[in-house]
Amino acid sequence: MQFVNPKSSDMDGNLPVLPSQLHVPAPAPQFDFEAGPVDGAVPLSHYFWILRRHLWKILAFIAISVLGTLLVSLRLTPIYESTTTIDIDRRMPTGVLGQESAQSTLNDADQFLATQVRLIQSDSVLRPVVDRFKLREVEKDALEEQASNLKGDDGPVIMKRLRVTRPPNTYLLLLSYRSPNRQLASDVANSIALSYLAHTYNIRYKASAGLSEFMERQIDELRAKMEKSSLALVQFERELNVINPEEKTNILSSRLLQLNTEYTNAQGDRVKKEAAYTSIKSGTLAAAQVSSQGEALKKLTENYNDAQEKFAEVKGHFGINHPEYKRAQTRVTELKSQLESTTNSIGQRVEIEYREALNREAMLDKAVKETKSEFDRINARSFEYQALKREAEGDKKLYEELVRKIKEAGINASFQNSSIRVADPARPGLKAVFPKIWLNLLIAFLVSTGLAVGAAVAIDVVDNTVRDPDQVARLLKTNVIGSLPAVRTWRRHLGPVPISSGDEKTNVALAHAHSEEGIGNYEEAIRTLRNSILLTDFDRRLRSILLTSASPSEGKSTVAAHLAAIHAAQRKRTLLIDGDLRRPSVHRLFQLRNEKGLSSVLMGEMPWRDAVQHLNGNVGLDILPAGPSTRRASDLMGTGLAELIDQATREYDLVVLDAPPLLGFAEPLQMATVVDGVIVVARAGDTSRKALSSVIQVLNRLRANTLGIVLNEVHRQMSSGYYYYYGHYSKYYRQASEEES
Repeated sequence: MQFVNPKSSDMDGNLPVLPSQLHVPAPAPQFDFEAGPVDGAVPLSHYFWILRRHLWKILAFIAISVLGTLLVSLRLTPIYESTTTIDIDRRMPTGVLGQESAQSTLNDADQFLATQVRLIQSDSVLRPVVDRFKLREVEKDALEEQASNLKGDDGPVIMKRLRVTRPPNTYLLLLSYRSPNRQLASDVANSIALSYLAHTYNIRYKASAGLSEFMERQIDELRAKMEKSSLALVQFERELNVINPEEKTNILSSRLLQLNTEYTNAQGDRVKKEAAYTSIKSGTLAAAQVSSQGEALKKLTENYNDAQEKFAEVKGHFGINHPEYKRAQTRVTELKSQLESTTNSIGQRVEIEYREALNREAMLDKAVKETKSEFDRINARSFEYQALKREAEGDKKLYEELVRKIKEAGINASFQNSSIRVADPARPGLKAVFPKIWLNLLIAFLVSTGLAVGAAVAIDVVDNTVRDPDQVARLLKTNVIGSLPAVRTWRRHLGPVPISSGDEKTNVALAHAHSEEGIGNYEEAIRTLRNSILLTDFDRRLRSILLTSASPSEGKSTVAAHLAAIHAAQRKRTLLIDGDLRRPSVHRLFQLRNEKGLSSVLMGEMPWRDAVQHLNGNVGLDILPAGPSTRRASDLMGTGLAELIDQATREYDLVVLDAPPLLGFAEPLQMATVVDGVIVVARAGDTSRKALSSVIQVLNRLRANTLGIVLNEVHRQMSSGYYYYYGHYSKYYRQASEEES
């Protein structure tokens, strides 16, 4: 039999293989038990399977939610809405005279309309409407009147059913009011619009009238101020003999400008000569050379340097008393004396030039200060004259402008224009706007669908158990060599194992009987499991296998018993050993006595062949029960079990060893090292993935030959595809039986 890749199953949408056949994933990277699965991506088809699994629950929840929403919506009181359209013309002047009559459109539409919305919702606009229609008694739940700290005074009124909106890119305001009474809704909407217009007119009129009164109070003070400034100007002109001070300052201004220029040049010249003087004062030859008289000094310096070079050359060839030596030495001495004399002369000349520049700067500074003092003294009178003149002219102009404004304000206060008007009055609504049954049903459908689907996916996500072979192969990266269907008549076990007599007619009748009881699928799955284990091309023939699980009640004993029975039915000598010395169960499955067994053999009380029990009606299957229960199980599993397995494999075609759960017990670890292969049984929907991965990790650490995992009790709630094919197998088997009959 070939290995079947589970990726070709129904989870990927392709034609799946028979679920009872071998399920072994294609070669994949080694599973890392510390870090978890290498690739835990869940295929999209898995989520569709989740929806199919909980389909009726999801539909029931959606139906209940939609029906409940419909019933609640039908019991709600219908609400009608009426809308008044208000047009606001920003281009209409608010006054007949002055700047208000010629004002341009401002680019503040959003701010202006937001202001108007707040005005409509203000207490001054709403309170008259509330009092007129007695809304406090008619619609108590439609108002929210805040309490005031003052006794006997009500707080601001807020209409919860009033809604003011603005259509985009317009100067329109839609004033809507909702009420169970359609006529009341239209009346209130129109009354609020009229109250808003009246309130707008009143605040504008009061603002204009108040401004006029304020300006009249200020005009007397401004008149007195104008008279005082005019009198001061006349008196100042009398003191100056009507001579304009500005003419006197022209000559002084020109002279001061010329002196400032000369003074600035003198400062620059003084700074330059002061720098040369400071440099010469340091006494360095370089400072004297860069001065204005440094040309002669530079030439002397060059001659002196040449003389020193020549003197150094002569010293190398002649002695002290040689004429050439004396001549060169005399030349150096003379040039040095001239150089020092020239340097001192340059320093004296630079100092004299600096003193002269300093004196000139001081003289010009004194002249500038005297001229500026005289200019300021005369110019001060001119500034005073100009200040008095400007003050008098400004007071006169302001007085005249204020008189004109007072007249305009008085006229505009009497002729107020309004840029706000009702464009379309409200009418009683014909259809209720609340509740919107179709919208409520749509929202209920969408929300309930989302909640139901989310709950189904969440339940699947938090479920940490193994459920189907594809999931195990994908998450644990290990072989799934078989899956066994759940039988409804089970109660965590199959009961006594049916034993075949070897007769073909009896086997067929027995298969029919089990098919009718719902066990035929299970027996067929056991046959497929047996073939997938023994007919696969391994490196060596399997003579002994061990069945274990992660925890108790996984069904491993039942699987071991049926596997041994099916193998014996193939006319193969089979030995089934119950290795669970703590809680033996094989003898109950075959209705055998348990006075002697494996524990007796391991304790040396009898040979293992004497403890083996032969079944009546099946010469191929022998049973070695566990024997009396003992707590020394782990101590008895030493070399005795290995010798027993070695001898049994020489006499039997297959030895099936039923071991205790691997986690928490020591003896399964020893058993796994003495058999040819180990099979791990996991119960679908009960065994956790963490426990199963721990079992595989322990077996790999022991270097045991782990054949794979057998997933037990797979049903529609765990894997719809597998149960589907088991159902087809039963249907096919029933049709074959009917044709024979």
